[in-house]
Amino acid sequence: MMHDVPHLGEEGDIREVTNGYARNYLFPKKYAVPYNDHYLHILEQRSKTIEKRKQEKRLEASGVKEKLEQEQLEFIYAAGENGKLFGSITNGHIAEELEKRGYQIEKKRIFVPDHTIKQIGDYKIKIKLYENEEAEIKLSVKAQENTQEKTKGKVKEKAGKKVKEKAEVKAEEKVKEKAEVKAEEKVKEKAEVKSKEKADEKTQEKANE
Repeated sequence: MMHDVPHLGEEGDIREVTNGYARNYLFPKKYAVPYNDHYLHILEQRSKTIEKRKQEKRLEASGVKEKLEQEQLEFIYAAGENGKLFGSITNGHIAEELEKRGYQIEKKRIFVPDHTIKQIGDYKIKIKLYENEEAEIKLSVKAQENTQEKTKGKVKEKAGKKVKEKAEVKAEEKVKEKAEVKAEEKVKEKAEVKSKEKADEKTQEKANE
């Protein structure tokens, strides 16, 4: 590699690529040269310059790390009462947010716990900068107040309906029970009246004899 190429390597690296990619892209733009003794000798002559540039990259990464770790990202998402987001946050969303703050970081260098965030809470996100240099930033996910209030309102409304339904069922049961008791009492009264009438009739018949 004669120059840094994103997603491939940096100056001084040796990479294996397809013939077409090398012939049609890397060689014409002078990003890379064929691997042979001639170009290996040239790279050896440039080794000090290459190492100097790498050292500059290390210092730059260290400075970026210091700045990044002072940042605190905040995302506000619609969420349910249990804190589950109506959606998810990925490394792409984080890269976009960092870009707004002046950082140019590829999303593949941003490592999100479990790949996506689907719950409100506080998280620590790792960002790979250069070589072994990594930054850790704080990320907070909060729920939109109106969505949680709506969710709570729906829950309360459902609970209220259930209480009302139970009360109505109990009232209906009490009315039914009262009606059944009254009906039983009437039947009992009628039976007692008939029994008494029969007894009176027998008494009168005996008197007549």
